[in-house]
Order: sequence, then structure tokens, then C-alpha cells
Amino acid sequence: MNRKKIAVIFGTRPEAIKMAPVIKELEKHTDQFETQVIVTAQHREMLDQVLKVFDIHPHYDLNVMERNQTLSDITMKVLKGLENIFIEDKPDMVLVHGDTTTSFAAALAAYYQQIPIGHVEAGLRTYDKYFPFPEEANRQLIDNLADLFFVPTELTKQNLIKENKPENQIFVTGNTAIDAIAFTRKLEMEHPVLDKMTSDKKWILLTMHRRENQGEPMKQVFQAVKQIVEEHPEVAIIMPVHLSPSVQASVKEMLNGHDRILLTQPLEVDVFHKVISKAHIVLTDSGGLQEEAPAFDIPVLVLRDKTERPEGLEAGTLKVIGSDKNSVYRAVDELLTEQETYNGMALAENPYGDGTASKEIVVKINKFFSKK
Repeated sequence: MNRKKIAVIFGTRPEAIKMAPVIKELEKHTDQFETQVIVTAQHREMLDQVLKVFDIHPHYDLNVMERNQTLSDITMKVLKGLENIFIEDKPDMVLVHGDTTTSFAAALAAYYQQIPIGHVEAGLRTYDKYFPFPEEANRQLIDNLADLFFVPTELTKQNLIKENKPENQIFVTGNTAIDAIAFTRKLEMEHPVLDKMTSDKKWILLTMHRRENQGEPMKQVFQAVKQIVEEHPEVAIIMPVHLSPSVQASVKEMLNGHDRILLTQPLEVDVFHKVISKAHIVLTDSGGLQEEAPAFDIPVLVLRDKTERPEGLEAGTLKVIGSDKNSVYRAVDELLTEQETYNGMALAENPYGDGTASKEIVVKINKFFSKK
């Protein structure tokens, strides 16, 4: 088999975390693959943090991020920027991840050039195209273009089979987020935030940024969080604050100034994983944290009405609680006061694999080309 050029494309922090192990694994096989890393910088600062931790040096950087950019802005810039690269460099396969606008535009650009597409973390579904928005539509559109589907669980495989995707092109690999944790766990680090997370407190890690949660839903959650802190002196909150201006404004209005609410800038991925490990509860509307926290035996309360990760619900590692103030308060209070409930979630088995997803993905890519 001739050496194949694999273009790995991502633009946001979560994509970078989950694609970094795939890149590292591809780079171990230089006799088979030439790895080409292309970033769009749909996120800029948060993306660069991940690149530094994993020592990844992009071959191309589209640098599309602009303040207050729209989804159409991102789509158009990524689509046109990648068209020029694909025409000139002619990759043999394009790898995209998950459900971002970068991933959708990259898959579409590859399709237009008739380049095979591998979709890492394929098959996740809520079957509500507006929730989460625009991710649910993005991932369904990508899966309609993809040639190889790397799914994290058997359930996500079944989603694709029900949609008539070819079963012989669907591979259950586990989730590469677990691979990333296996990497960062080996790193020694010091950080002022870690020093502040003293062991005499039960730390709740709070992250919240989704478009559908900005505004009133976010304020409801913050009201519940403040009530929890006021009623539980043993509790402290740590919140890495997303760079979205809307999120920043809500946090400033409602959470500033409390001595047991620690607000930080977005954290480097290795530090963030250490923060998860020191937490007592994770309270989040993120997708990735639903996979990462159970790897550290930390219960996850999901600040959404739906999740595309029902495996966690079935396993018991997470619970969907929405964003209503009273619902959030009750769910957090229960985990703080009912040890049996807490243990049931903390000790549940993480359904997202054993940290070998990247190896499986590279094996399947190699087999794809060896058959040609």
C-alpha cells in the first residue's frame, strides 16, 4: 500500500482534545500515513491551549475566528479555505470529529472534492434538529456524507444501522476522550487553580456555555448554584468561564464576588482534567464532560433537557436535570446529602471505552485502504 495522506481537521477545543490522540497514533505509522493537521480556529485561544499540551503543530491554520461571527460566516470561510487546500494537496482521506460547524463544513468540502471522509464520534443522536443547535443537524449531515463511521458505543452503531448506513463501514471504537485522559494523567503539573481546590471542601465543577442555555436558563442555574453554596458551607464552586460574551456577562452579573465561587479563565486541558479529578460533582451542559467525568468516578448532572449520550443515563454515570432553578437545586442537594445516590453514580461503569479508541481507528483506516 502506498503511503496515504490523512487530513485531520478541527477547530474547537473539544474537537482538539478528542482528535489529538488520533493524530499521535497516526504519527506512529509514518510508513503508512502522512498526517496533515488543519485547524480552522473556530475557537482561537481555547484551541491553542490544547495544541500546546499535546505538542501538535498544524500544517494549515485558517484562523477563521472573529468576534460575534455567525454560523454562516464560519461555514463559508471553512468551506472555501479547505477547497483551496484540498485541490492543491489532494489528501487521500479527511477525518472530522463530532458535530461542530467546522466538522460539517470540512465534510462538505471533502465531499465536493470526492475525498473519503472518516467521522470520529459518529452516530450520536437526539433526533431533534434544534437541540442541541446546531450540533444535532451537523452530525446527521456529516453522517450522510461519511465513508467510515467510528462510533463510541454499540448504541451509536445501532443509530446508524437504523438510518441505513452500511454496517461494514461502522466500527465501535470507544471514545477518544478517554484516550486523551490517559495521556494527560501521565503529566506532572502545578497550577494556582489546583492549589485553591483545598480538600476541606466538596468542589462542584460548573461549566455552561450552550447557545440554547444562554440568557434566562443560565440565570436559573446560577440562582440554584448560589442557593446551594449558601445552604451548604462544605461546598465550593469552580467555574472555568467560557469566552462567549453572553456567558461572561451572565457570570459577571450573578456569580462574581462570592468567596466560595472560584471563577477562572478557560483552563489548559491537562489542568482541566486534574480539576475534574478533584471535583465532587460535575454540573454541565457540555457533551465531552459527560464522557470525561465518569472516567474519574465523578457524577455528572447535565444542564439540558436531552442528551445525545444515553449510554451514560443507562449506565447511571449521569442524570439529565434541565436548567430550571428548582430542578437543579434538588438534584445537586440530593447528591450532597444522599450518600447511596451519590455512590450509585460515582461507582457506575463508564461506557465509553478503555483508552484504545485511537489505535482502533488507525487500524480501520489502514484496512480501508488495503482493500482498494
